[in-house]
Amino acid sequence: MLDSVLIANRGEIACRIIKTARRLGLRTIAVYSEADRDALHVRMADEAVAIGPSPSAESYLVGERILEAARATGAASIHPGYGFLSENAAFAEACAAAGIVFVGPSASAIRAMGLKDGAKALMEKAGVPVVPGYHGERQEAEFLKQKAYEIGYPVLIKAVAGGGGKGMRRVDKAIEFEAALASAQREAKSAFGDARVLIEKFVLNPRHIEIQVFGDGKGNAVHLFERDCSAQRRHQKVLEEAPAPGMTEETRAAMGAAAVAAARAVNYAGAGTIEFIADGSGTLRPDGFWFMEMNTRLQVEHPVTEMITGQDLVEWQFRVASGEGMPLSQDEISIRGHAVEVRLYAEDPDTGFLPSTGRLDLLELPESEGVRIDTGVETGAEISAFYDPMIAKLIAYGPDRQTALDRLAAQFDRSLIAGPKNNLAFLAALVAHEDVRRGGFDTGLIDRDLARLTAGEVGEETIAAAVAALVLPEAAAETSGWQDPFAATNAFELTGRRQTGVRVEVDGEPREVAIEWQGGTASVAGGAASGAGRVVRSDRGTYAVEAGRAVRVTLVDHLARVAEDADGASAVKAPMHGKVIAVDVAPGDRVEKGARLAVVEAMKMEHAITAPRDGTVETVFVTEGAQVDQGAPVVALADED
Repeated sequence: MLDSVLIANRGEIACRIIKTARRLGLRTIAVYSEADRDALHVRMADEAVAIGPSPSAESYLVGERILEAARATGAASIHPGYGFLSENAAFAEACAAAGIVFVGPSASAIRAMGLKDGAKALMEKAGVPVVPGYHGERQEAEFLKQKAYEIGYPVLIKAVAGGGGKGMRRVDKAIEFEAALASAQREAKSAFGDARVLIEKFVLNPRHIEIQVFGDGKGNAVHLFERDCSAQRRHQKVLEEAPAPGMTEETRAAMGAAAVAAARAVNYAGAGTIEFIADGSGTLRPDGFWFMEMNTRLQVEHPVTEMITGQDLVEWQFRVASGEGMPLSQDEISIRGHAVEVRLYAEDPDTGFLPSTGRLDLLELPESEGVRIDTGVETGAEISAFYDPMIAKLIAYGPDRQTALDRLAAQFDRSLIAGPKNNLAFLAALVAHEDVRRGGFDTGLIDRDLARLTAGEVGEETIAAAVAALVLPEAAAETSGWQDPFAATNAFELTGRRQTGVRVEVDGEPREVAIEWQGGTASVAGGAASGAGRVVRSDRGTYAVEAGRAVRVTLVDHLARVAEDADGASAVKAPMHGKVIAVDVAPGDRVEKGARLAVVEAMKMEHAITAPRDGTVETVFVTEGAQVDQGAPVVALADED
């Protein structure tokens, strides 16, 4: 067994690798950027080395700095996790040249499967079914549009070097093709440094099913069954589970055999995933699935496979990297029970899931029976604009699917997040959705039912309770809600007090909340207390929390706020930190509600800023290439008479 490992990553995956490495007796070395100086993975490791400024392009993506840290600390191996350098063939070669074991596949395997066009050609030779499409070298817009016509709409434009939904666009009509192509190429260039794309037939009612494979680099490979990742938004996975609902033994055997053939075609070593698109219009069929791509690394969703097989895939990685043989043969691996995973993100479902940044004022994720929590942050941590905004992965296990879903739903009820906006309530709604519960859904479910899945808000009664706490702080001494974040605290035992029309800010938006004291209870004027909310206070503020949502409530100087609003009422503001990559208007332009004003790139994804109303552009505050902060003015529209 290797004696030490440097983890060339951050966040939850770095913490997860450290846990297994420590159990196996390996010395662990973390690396960190300036933004991660106080991060959890840095504190967990035996040693930690600074590798540069906050932007990943200047730290986690600089292979030479990672190697310098490995040499300086005497690391025997480097585990890349996922993302960053995990699928970088040049980095894998550099590790080998430095005499350091790369805990992953060979550079040749990464190259063979790293570009979607070449991988599909290789799979065709190996007898693995592939989706119809154009995977060639030509990239002229008119040529690709013609190929899309020949394939037949709808089609998918996909980045050749892509992943994670970046550089991917669905196109339903020929008239939409040019704009979608330009956007996909621009995003692909930004995310991967490669603007090339391929065109594929879009499978109607598709299900995304992937097979976990493992090879020893000596011609041997096994699979550890499937994961269903069909619950997606913008081609990014939201909910993953194993085994796949409705999977027959015949289809499982066919997909497993195809996945193993794919792994053997590149003499694969370590953990990898073969992703298939399957026809979800009926029962999954042995002849109804097609190869999409191979991920030559550990997947974000690997815990569900670990839960149903009882195996530690990171341990398998270390053992194979140490030169040991395959830990188990195919007939020694079996399925037991069911597991479901969701990704808890700092993003705002109410604004199109834009990334949200800032300090985690409160993070309560209590573990319970059958629930595993993988996270790299804790209360007080900063969710940075520099990296993926994942807060945690919640994985629930049960003897059957319904038990696993029930345990996950109960976990949502026990969890509490305040600070950045997050998708906790959205995930709870998704897990409760009848189509998810019965297992009859495809990759279009979330987009079709998005309004329903994002419906809801913190109620007026709960906000009133928070206001009451701010107006009458002595109430804290008479209630238990301040110490117990899971107690319903929208009722306060007060005597002889009455106040109405309190002016506050709720998540930065000014509003007036009318509260009254009736019979010693604080409530919304004219309303009835529901008892469903919570009031929680941290060192950063007071929060009204209800059904997975949290809003920060603060008292304000109303006159000062009104003046501020009068000065900036016409400003359209940036909804997140990011880089301006397009400005579409100039002073004097007349725009209609919904017209695109500018495009901001954050987390390597493009986000359009649109006009909130009809109007005339008065001022443009930004230029292409500029960095903007969340809430900074982008465009001002002249006041309408």
